[in-house]
Amino acid sequence: MIDKKHIYAVLLAGGGGTRLWPKSRTATPKQFLKLTGSESMMQIAAARINKLVDWANIIVVTNKIYLEEVKRQLPEIKPENIIAEPEKRDTAPAMLIGALYAKSKDEDAVVINAASDHVVDNIPEFIKVMSAAIETAAENPYLVTVGITPSYPTSAFGYIKVGQDIKKIKRDLMLFEVDSFTEKPNLATAIAFISTGAYFWNANMYVWSAKELKAAFAKFMPDMLEVCKNLDHLSSKEFHQALPKVYKEIESISIDYAISEKADNLVLIPGDFGWNDVGDWKVVYDLGKKDLSGNVTIGDEKETHTLSVNAHKNLIHTDGRLVAICGIDDLIIIDTDEILMICPKNKSQDVKKLVERLKEENKKEYL
Repeated sequence: MIDKKHIYAVLLAGGGGTRLWPKSRTATPKQFLKLTGSESMMQIAAARINKLVDWANIIVVTNKIYLEEVKRQLPEIKPENIIAEPEKRDTAPAMLIGALYAKSKDEDAVVINAASDHVVDNIPEFIKVMSAAIETAAENPYLVTVGITPSYPTSAFGYIKVGQDIKKIKRDLMLFEVDSFTEKPNLATAIAFISTGAYFWNANMYVWSAKELKAAFAKFMPDMLEVCKNLDHLSSKEFHQALPKVYKEIESISIDYAISEKADNLVLIPGDFGWNDVGDWKVVYDLGKKDLSGNVTIGDEKETHTLSVNAHKNLIHTDGRLVAICGIDDLIIIDTDEILMICPKNKSQDVKKLVERLKEENKKEYL
């Protein structure tokens, strides 16, 4: 059993979320929004991880423009444990930098990587699965991923195919070899995948020892590790001071392409704990509390103001003022100070196209 003092977490909080526009924007991406409760998604994610990791050992990797917002929303995190990336560089650099920071604190650090914008419904099951992943990573030379047991076919997620089972752990959990990765297949392929029982959703949920991850980068991404040379031997102050130079040289690449798809010591533990990445407004609707007409109303204020007559199965996000709807069904209505966005619920993935159009027209004030 690993001593809890050696367990660290890297909370990734630097991403965007264009399908949740116009609430999720450059200044306020989705992890800082209250989409599923009275707290922001990042606050909920941090509290969930705190059930496994002491606050003192939680590291947040974010973009420099969000540094003050992270401090405001997560006062429990030590300021020195908030890593402000000077530039966006995808998940491989973020996870490597986070692991090296943990290693600078503790040579025997075991690191949980967690997104700040995911939802988990079954917390006890989450704790059980992640505890098994922690013990597996601490006791074996493995990189561990938690694959989500798919509950329906979808092309919104990547898939991981497992190979041979290695052994049974934690009573009803199995440890598998990883066979291959597939990035967001079409729906027909997703249906075929699920029918085999050998595929899991890729949630980018990884657990590893800092030493083992460093060894993986030495083998598969030596140039990136060279850029980060000696970071794990610096003081906190020196570590932060070194980052601007590191990020000018470091490559932008996902952890899957950099390490996971190449590593021969990657193993998978299935997780079935009500996971969702809240990728678009329909998901927000699905997760929300419905009234008798099937409508979901959310907002940043404690009280939301809506009036509906003969309207069903709509999602309304109100920014404080009254939103009145009549005779409409299955719509998404997002009201903000300067933008009103309306679209059919079954076209929620297309919200990203609105963002792309704004970029083409250089209307940065709405991004």
